[in-house]
Amino acid sequence: MSINAPILVTGAAGRIGGVGGEIVEILRKRDLPVRALVRTEDERAEALRSTGAEVVVGDLTRPEDVARALEGCRRMYFGMSVSASYLEATVTAAAVARERGDLEVLVNISQLTVSEMSLTAMTDSLQQRMHWLGEQALNWSGLPVVHVRATVFLQHFFFSQWAADSIAKDGTICLPFGAAKTSPVDVRDVAEVIAAVLEHPDAHVGKVYELTGPRSEDMRAVATEYSEALGRPVRYVDEPMKEWQDRVLRASGLPKHVFDHIRVMAQLHADNRYDRLTHDVEAITGRPATSIREYVAKHPELFGSRTQPATVPESR
Repeated sequence: MSINAPILVTGAAGRIGGVGGEIVEILRKRDLPVRALVRTEDERAEALRSTGAEVVVGDLTRPEDVARALEGCRRMYFGMSVSASYLEATVTAAAVARERGDLEVLVNISQLTVSEMSLTAMTDSLQQRMHWLGEQALNWSGLPVVHVRATVFLQHFFFSQWAADSIAKDGTICLPFGAAKTSPVDVRDVAEVIAAVLEHPDAHVGKVYELTGPRSEDMRAVATEYSEALGRPVRYVDEPMKEWQDRVLRASGLPKHVFDHIRVMAQLHADNRYDRLTHDVEAITGRPATSIREYVAKHPELFGSRTQPATVPESR
């Protein structure tokens, strides 16, 4: 397979998660040609150009824009921020790629929750249902698809912004997860897996990869990892779901679609639906997935650290 053609990366300037931007950076560091599709011409587009990527502006729900972006490309990553038009964009990308007929691989970012979904077992999140339907459509298309199902990101509100706010305030992580377990994954790990598939797709086409962190643990153990990384006490406070929604979620000013999605994610966490553990990150990248402790230690500035963060071993 030729690597001379540019690799199309959609959602490259997305704000939530930021998988696309990470993929662009990784591929460019390997000196691979990249075309990044963005929705808006802004400073994020300029940052992508600074890596040496070609940047095109377009709308993933408009076939003419997707066709223009895909022109001359043989490999594609499909991703998009949480959006009410996610399924429309997925089907549009599939329709364009199918008509082109020369794609070597289409890597689709999905959600690990999809692994537990079926026609008769959905969730209340429209976003998660669209991911499930999007996978069906891509499978029906006959395209050379790879699905990458990631669990909740370490960069997600739960484990970054909201954790940082409460840690800075009183040294706590306040979430309504009870005694349930979770295994958040670093966006960089997800991007490394996808970049590896895009670079050498032959062995991956038709497969589904499920990505988690290296451990599934309850929030008290999670708080211990923050504490060890930051060098100061951090404890978990189990807040009642309704109180947390009123105090934190409703005050976030999120669009309704995103609000509803995160509300369901919180409830699924409380129901222990995020107690999942896989080793696909290590199988693809050759190294263990990044732990919570390692992630926090690398980014102490996000969590208001007042002391020198602890030295983090490669694994434990």
